[in-house]
Amino acid sequence: MLRNILNKLKPSFEKGARFGFLHSTFEAFESFAFVPNTTTRSGAHVRDCNDLKRVMTVVIIALMPALFFGCWNIGYQHAHTFGVEMTFWGMWIYGFLRVLPIIIVSYVVGLGIEFTAAQLRGHEVNEGFLVTGMLIPLIMPVDVPLWMVGLATAFAVIIGKEIFGGTGMNIFNPALLARAFIFFSYPSHISGDRVWVAGLQSPSAVEVTTGATPLAEAAAGHIDRLPSTADLFFGLIPGSIGETSTLAALIGAVILLYTGVASWKIMCACVAGLLTTGFLMNWLAVNPYMSLPPYYHLLMGGFAFGAVFMATDPVTAAQTETGKWLYGFLIGTLTIFIRLFNEGYPEGMMLAILLMNAFAPLIDHYVVAAHIRRRLKRIPVNV
Repeated sequence: MLRNILNKLKPSFEKGARFGFLHSTFEAFESFAFVPNTTTRSGAHVRDCNDLKRVMTVVIIALMPALFFGCWNIGYQHAHTFGVEMTFWGMWIYGFLRVLPIIIVSYVVGLGIEFTAAQLRGHEVNEGFLVTGMLIPLIMPVDVPLWMVGLATAFAVIIGKEIFGGTGMNIFNPALLARAFIFFSYPSHISGDRVWVAGLQSPSAVEVTTGATPLAEAAAGHIDRLPSTADLFFGLIPGSIGETSTLAALIGAVILLYTGVASWKIMCACVAGLLTTGFLMNWLAVNPYMSLPPYYHLLMGGFAFGAVFMATDPVTAAQTETGKWLYGFLIGTLTIFIRLFNEGYPEGMMLAILLMNAFAPLIDHYVVAAHIRRRLKRIPVNV
C-alpha cells in the first residue's frame, strides 16, 4: 500500500514537475522506506547488496546496547544517589524520558540542515546523519541543555560536513566535533572531570547533583577511590549517556565486526597503543596516576565507545591496511598522554581521535608512497 501511494505521488516530485523543487526531500523519504531500484548502467562497478542505508542501519543496531544501558543507568544512578526505590523498567523509563529530548533535538536540527543543504544543491539526501544523530546524544551528559545540543549539532553538520561537500567528504568525525564544540565553548557542561546525575526533575526545572568521575579521581591521585573493575566494565558509574559501559561497547563491536562494517585492525590497534603506552608510563611512574594499571584505562571514560564507534568511522579514519594499524595505535597512545599530562581534560579519547582524523590522510599518503618505493626496488624500470 505504501509503495502504491509513493508511486502515485512520485511523478509530481520529478524534476520539472509541479513539486520538482522538493525532489531531494521526496527521494530521501522514499529511499528510507524502500531500497532504491536504480542500478549502474555503464563503467566498472562493484555490485553489492549493501548500500549506504544498510550500513548505517547496522551501526544504529550496534548502538542500541549502549543506548539501552545508558537509559537504565541514568535511572539507576538517580535511584542510587537519592535513595529512591525503582524497578528495573522504572529506572529505564526514567532515563529514556531524559534521553529522548536530546535525541529529538539532535535529529531535528541535523536532518533539517541536511535536507536544506540537499535542496539548495539539488543533490540527494545522504543517510550519514542517521548514525551521527544517534552518536551525539550518547556522548553527552544527561543534563546538557537542549539548546546547547542543537547549537553543537548545527556546528558539526555545517562546519564539519557540509562545507567539505557532505557525507563522505568530511575530515573530522561530526559527532566528536559536536562534543568538542561544547567542550571548548561551555567547558563546565562537559569537561570530563565532573559528572551530573539526574535528580528530582520537574517540568520547569532540572535538579542535578555533581560528583567526580573515575578519571578525575585518578588524575587527582585518589586511586583508592576508583570504582571496582566490575563496575567500570559493566558501566555502573555516572558519566555520558552511552559511554560508561564497556560491555555494551563490546556487544556493538561484535555486531560491527560480524557484519564487516568496522575495521578490527583499528580497534585492536587502539587497545595495543593504550596498553603499550600505559605499561611504559608504569615503568616511568612519578605519581599515582602514572602507576595505574593500564587495563583501568581500557575501562574508564569513553575509550571503549570511542574505539568501537568513533575511531572506526570509515570516512575520517585511515584507509590503507597498514595505515589503520598506525592510526589506531597512535589514538591509544595519545589517549594516555592526554589523560596523564593534560590537567584540563582528563578524558583524552575525543581529542586523540580528532587529532588523528587530521593526520589520517598523511598516514595513508606515506604508506602508499612507501609501497610504491618497495615495488620500484623489486621491479627494474627501463626509462
